Amino acid sequence: MKHFMIKYEFKTGTREAWHAEIARFIKAIDDDPELKGRISYRCLKNRDDGHYFHLAGVADDAAQKTLQSRDFFKHYTEMTRKVAGGEVTVTPIEMIDATG
Repeated sequence: MKHFMIKYEFKTGTREAWHAEIARFIKAIDDDPELKGRISYRCLKNRDDGHYFHLAGVADDAAQKTLQSRDFFKHYTEMTRKVAGGEVTVTPIEMIDATG
C-alpha cells in the first residue's frame, strides 16, 4: 500500500462547509465500487490552529489512477487548494509499523 500525507492551513471559507465537503469526498470513495476497500482516507486537524492533515492510502497504482480519474476527486482537489489559499503539500510517506 502507498501512503500520502496532505498538509495545509485552512484560510478561506467556513470550517463547517469544509468539513461537509470532506465528508462528501469520503462518502464518494466508499460508494464507488471500484474504490471501496482499495482507498483509505482520514482527515485530521490540529486542535489549536487551522492546520489540517489528510492521510491517504492506496492499495496499488491502479486504485490511485482510478481515484484520480473521478470527477469527485478533481473537485475535491480543487476545493482543497481553494480553502488552503493555494498552499497544499502532498508528501509520499512510508509505513514502518502499525497496530492491528
